Amino acid sequence: MFILILIKLTIILVVFGITLAVATYSTWAERKVSAYMQDRIGPNRAGWGGLLQPIADAGKMFFKEEFIPAGASRWLFIAGPCLAMLAACMTSAVIPFGGEMDLFGEKFFIQAFDANIGILYVFAVVALGVYGVMIGGWASNNKFSLLGAIRAASQNISYELAMGLSIIAVIMMTGSLSLNAIVDRQIQSVSFFGLFQLPSGMNWNIFYQPLGFILFLTCAFAECNRTPFDLPECETELIGGYHTEYSSMKLGFYLFAEYINMFISSLVIATLYFGGYGYPFMNEVAGLIGQNLAALLGFGLFLGKGLFGVFFFMWVRWTLPRFRYDQLMNLGWKSLFPLAIANVILTGALILAFQ
Repeated sequence: MFILILIKLTIILVVFGITLAVATYSTWAERKVSAYMQDRIGPNRAGWGGLLQPIADAGKMFFKEEFIPAGASRWLFIAGPCLAMLAACMTSAVIPFGGEMDLFGEKFFIQAFDANIGILYVFAVVALGVYGVMIGGWASNNKFSLLGAIRAASQNISYELAMGLSIIAVIMMTGSLSLNAIVDRQIQSVSFFGLFQLPSGMNWNIFYQPLGFILFLTCAFAECNRTPFDLPECETELIGGYHTEYSSMKLGFYLFAEYINMFISSLVIATLYFGGYGYPFMNEVAGLIGQNLAALLGFGLFLGKGLFGVFFFMWVRWTLPRFRYDQLMNLGWKSLFPLAIANVILTGALILAFQ
């Protein structure tokens, strides 16, 4: 039992460290991606290829002067970015990063905590993050910050409905709220009417839920406040939106939380629609190299799927223009929401038809 607790603590520290490292170097990657797309060089002074630029930025944030506006609600002003950062870091707790391993006679999954309502936990914690934005925007006593906070709240409510319905379609197919169960279903070998058989690790939900995937992906952009849904910040209208009055590490927490949310959203998308840690012929590979090495290989490939998702977030940011606010609301309520309802009805009908 003590060994299992020690292993779990190690997994928690490793997952937390990877999350922070990815979020840190996402700032560097975003500058490099935007530079490449705009025919520029990007950061190249601090370290080879600018690799030390995130460290320099962190030092700058840490040593900048703290500033709290005279009219701000002091404790809420401090609590806002702390809550946003806390919610961002909590989300990864139930995500299965890898398959089953066997060490010192103890069997475990590369996962901090296996909850049988894992997807509800993720949804709840993601919804909690917007309160950090709302509290910070209101406590700043600045009209631009308040407008950004109101936008974030209304945007969150509008797009969580379609996101929740797209998840319901996946849950209907799996029959469980557990993220482990969702991944297990996707790594099983399946035969289609005896005509052909998908190899183990390739029964991905993206083949069954293409519309649900597009809906979830679109809503993930809105939940992360990323372009073209970055209306809560919208520098051309609101200066900096909800974090206009923030400086030093409080501003750093808000910016850092956004990159963590991008990475976690990419991992959740990979878990729900791209087989999680599954990969083609994973059962056959496990027979060749052993269960532990196969689990580590799945862990690495799962991180690769997440990193590609982060790149896709950046690619879209530097490709598409920002929506107007009325366009954002119309898309959420008049397009995504009806499509999500139709997707749930269609999924239910197909499940009944092929039972």
